[in-house]
Amino acid sequence: MTDYKEEQNNEIEALESIYPDEFEILDVEPRHKFKISVKSEGSDPYDELKVEPAEIVLSFEYTPTYPDEPPIMEVIPVENIEEEELSDLREQLEAQCEENVGMVMVFTLVSYTVEWLTTHMETLARTAKDEFEREKKELEEAERKKFEGTRVTVETFLVWKAKFDVELAALRTEKEKEEEKNKKLTGRELFQTDQTLNESDLSFLGDGEGEVTVDESLFQDLDDLDLDEEDDEDFVPDVDEGLSD
Repeated sequence: MTDYKEEQNNEIEALESIYPDEFEILDVEPRHKFKISVKSEGSDPYDELKVEPAEIVLSFEYTPTYPDEPPIMEVIPVENIEEEELSDLREQLEAQCEENVGMVMVFTLVSYTVEWLTTHMETLARTAKDEFEREKKELEEAERKKFEGTRVTVETFLVWKAKFDVELAALRTEKEKEEEKNKKLTGRELFQTDQTLNESDLSFLGDGEGEVTVDESLFQDLDDLDLDEEDDEDFVPDVDEGLSD
């Protein structure tokens, strides 16, 4: 006859020795109830991508006939893993329980959980790394295109040349119109220009209300000048000679 109580006590002692920091007894009577904290093992992707290991708690309670029947087990997410991610783990642990009926199995279940968690987190880390590399590549490609510019083909050059010619012709036409406009003044513009000159002369002479002062000393020495008659622009030879006769 199997002594279930003794087998259960022996397993408790072994678990306390294997998991000194992770193992915690919750109750002893009527049967042992305890929990074990389980973390995924670290790996290089964690360090590179700063992905923290996942942690869950496995809670066990012996049944009266354990290990000839599975223990009552609960899977509790603690850190870096969501409840919905654990459905597959629970199914896998139930299958492990069925395979190990008749043998103490807590160590086997904990070891399987560590392996499952590690694989799960490595998959997430690879996915995160691939996404990181993809985004990095896209950024590098975008930067490269900025410096490379648009590749010129015959078609794109012809399109650009046609557009450039149209714009250049428009600029030339506008420039010619502006030059023609500057060369030709309308009658009104000429009249306005003459008026401006007349007003300038009047301003020089005064506003018409005052008198203009003439310096007579400027003309006092004219008689002393030896001027030839020919130098006089108003001199008429025939008339002057007739008068002298």
